[in-house]
This record gives sequence, structure tokens and C-alpha cells, in this order.
Amino acid sequence: MQLDNRAQTLLKALVERYIADGQPVGSRALSKISGLELSPATIRNIMADLEEMGFVASPHTSAGRVPTPRGYRMFVDTLLTVDPIDETALESKMQARLQPNSQQKIITNAAQVLSSLSHFAGVVLTPRRESIFQQIEFLRLSEKRILLVIVSPNGDVQNRLLLTDVDYSPAKLVQAANYINQHYGGLSIDDVRLRLQSELRKLRDDMTWLMQAAVEAGSDAMTDNSDEVVISGERNLLSVTDLSSNMDSLRKLFDMFEQKTSLMQLLDISGKATGVQIFIGGESQLVPMDEMSVVTAPYEVNGKIVGTLGVIGPTRMAYERVIPIVNITAKLLSNALSHS
Repeated sequence: MQLDNRAQTLLKALVERYIADGQPVGSRALSKISGLELSPATIRNIMADLEEMGFVASPHTSAGRVPTPRGYRMFVDTLLTVDPIDETALESKMQARLQPNSQQKIITNAAQVLSSLSHFAGVVLTPRRESIFQQIEFLRLSEKRILLVIVSPNGDVQNRLLLTDVDYSPAKLVQAANYINQHYGGLSIDDVRLRLQSELRKLRDDMTWLMQAAVEAGSDAMTDNSDEVVISGERNLLSVTDLSSNMDSLRKLFDMFEQKTSLMQLLDISGKATGVQIFIGGESQLVPMDEMSVVTAPYEVNGKIVGTLGVIGPTRMAYERVIPIVNITAKLLSNALSHS
């Protein structure tokens, strides 16, 4: 929705003042800080229009107004001015923490860097595993229980238990494994799934079930990673009044950290985009609280996007400071992982 220049200037001034001090902003304050030579009555009329359009709201206890999620979105998308920062100084501060080391150590350090520089919570979605298998093996455990053994190209071994409706003989299991290894070994699980859709009709029914079960179980096994999300600085959010003002908010906050599911979904979605993304609570169902925002950016290994990192904080955060922190950390993490 387009706003005229006066409305944009007043909305920008209101959001910046509210981020700075957390208090509803009145027309008198706006007339002083906006730089516009407008009468208080004109400012009140423009603010009433902004409220009607859903960009600001009036708390019951105050004559001033506060930004809504929609107002924050307009601010970060079109009105935000990111001040020039000394990237060299910031990079040198981070560089020592992101020296090529073990991959897990670099990722943990990146989450800590995001947290310490933003004073909120830093989060990193770890690189996705390559879901490629070198070979599989079926082992008959009992009449209707089979152990699926999956070996990746780098030697990782994953096991999954398959419960069947049919008693497969050891010979049939060997035959099925040999067929899969011969025709599909070295492919990704996704590629195997696509090829199976056209090829299963040509196979015998007993092998069909085994191959489908192997692909589904293999997909779970190859992508399973209990440490997919690394979080640092959760306790920083306890000192943010906007997020910890009541028990319901605290419960939602720490449910998100404990479950990690919605956080992983959000980071996974932002990894499909380029550059910095901003998710504002109240407009995105992936953010569990209206008072929370997440600033994210994807990172790469050797030119390929493999994960996402970001900062979790209140909607009332200094976006002009957090955005460069997230952006530069993503670049440095990409560089460190590409050379580790």
C-alpha cells in the first residue's frame, strides 16, 4: 500500500522513536522529531489514517501510538535506513572466532558471535546432509522385521527398522539390495524417488514394497540430525521486557527453543531466498509471538547455499544494526566453511 511522503516520514519517525524508548509516541513528539512543519491537528489526522490502514495502533492507556506488525513491515521494507558501518572492524572482531576448524565448532562460534554482537539470541541451521547413499543392505531379523542398513559415500552408516506385512526370505532381501545398489547406488534419495515413480511398475510386487520402504526410511535416516539448529544467547531474551513480560510469552518463547520445529521451518524457508530476510511476529505464522522478529541470511559452502543463520529478538529491535551483523556473519561463515 502506497503512503504519501508525509505519512511515510511520520511512520518512520514513530517507529524509530518507539524502537528507541518503547513508549507510545504522541502527535506533539512527532511534530518535534519528524522535521515536518505541520500543525498538531494535521499530524493527528495523518496518524488516524495510518491507524485505519493498520500501520499503527493506540494502546488503551495512552494517547500515543505504537507500530503494528504491518507498520514494522512497511518500515523495514521501504523506510529503513541502514547506517554505514565499519565492516572491516566488525569483520576483524568476528574473524578470530570463525577461523577454519571443525565444522561444528565454526557453526557454534557463529551462533555465539550473532548473540554477543546483537545482545539477543543467535541461531544457525547446520548444513544439510547430502542424502546420497552408496549402498544398502536388508537383514532379516524375524518373520516380519527387517533391518535396513544404509552406507553413505563417506562411510557413515545409518540403520532403520522396517516392519513388513510379508515374510521375505534372506535370498529375496539380497536380490532386492543388489538391484537397488546396482541401479541407484551413488544417487540422492530424491533422485531415486523420482526414478522409482516411473520404474516401479516394471518390478515384481515383493521388490516394489522393499524399494519404497528403503527410500522412505533412507530419506529419514540420511536427513536426521539432532543438532540441526544451534542456538546461543537464549537467556539474553529474558531481559527483553517485550518478550518476557508474562508467563504465556515466556512459555511460547522457550517452547520454540525446546521444540525447534517452527524455527527449523522458518530457517529452511529463508534459506531458499537470497540476502537478508526479516520475519515479523504477528504477520508470519512461523514466528510464534507477535512481539518477536527473526532476521536471517543464508550461508554457502563453495558457492552452494547449505544453511541459514540469524538473530531472534523483539520486534522493537534496532534493525539498522542487526541487519549488517547477520549479513556479515553469513559471509564470514561461508568463507570459513569453504576453507575448513
